[in-house]
Amino acid sequence: MMRKVMVMLALAGFAFALLPLAFTAGVVTEPGALASAYLQDSPKDFAAANVVTAIVVSYRGFDTLGEVAVLFAATAGVGALLTRKRLGLGHAEEPKTEATEILMTATGLLTGLLVMFGVYIFMHGHLTPGGGFQGGVVIATAVLLNLLSSPRSHLAHGVMTAVESLSGAAYVGLGLLGAFLAYGFLDPRALPLGELGRLVSAGAIPLIYSAIGLKVGAELSAILEALKGDRA
Repeated sequence: MMRKVMVMLALAGFAFALLPLAFTAGVVTEPGALASAYLQDSPKDFAAANVVTAIVVSYRGFDTLGEVAVLFAATAGVGALLTRKRLGLGHAEEPKTEATEILMTATGLLTGLLVMFGVYIFMHGHLTPGGGFQGGVVIATAVLLNLLSSPRSHLAHGVMTAVESLSGAAYVGLGLLGAFLAYGFLDPRALPLGELGRLVSAGAIPLIYSAIGLKVGAELSAILEALKGDRA
């Protein structure tokens, strides 16, 4: 009985705390001063048609660096925990389950398309909605399909580690390039901005998003493989 009373009191407390938001929430008629500055200045400052990209990669680039670091820590944690030894599986026999023919056929047809679509997303992140994180997730989806269609398969950890390390180093290198040649860390103006709306434009933003996309794809792929629980 006491437990139910405590739960009800906690719910009532949350409702009381959130009640003012119900009266003040709504759609603003016009953006605020900071949002207006972003909308007006980002195409001029970075030649990026996608304002969200300019904000994520440039104006708040340190936050993006933190997000990549958190994802790396999550990958390392999952990889360390989900092993045969920690799961108590020892040297158990490999699973006998085989994928269906439909899944294997679909994997063969979709893997290349998903990888190309992921690359397209982070290469065009400065022009259209998308970016490195979204493109990396799409690439990891292709890896997931292959793991499902071939349960006994394993990723080439050497290749995945190399991709993750090199893309991370490239990301930091591009950030330092902006600090030395432009106005701050991850400033894309370290490279020529080009013409607004062109594929080769927005300075270093396409390269930054490419590095993020490859790193996110490699890290998520490692997490998916670790979730199988059959690592030695």
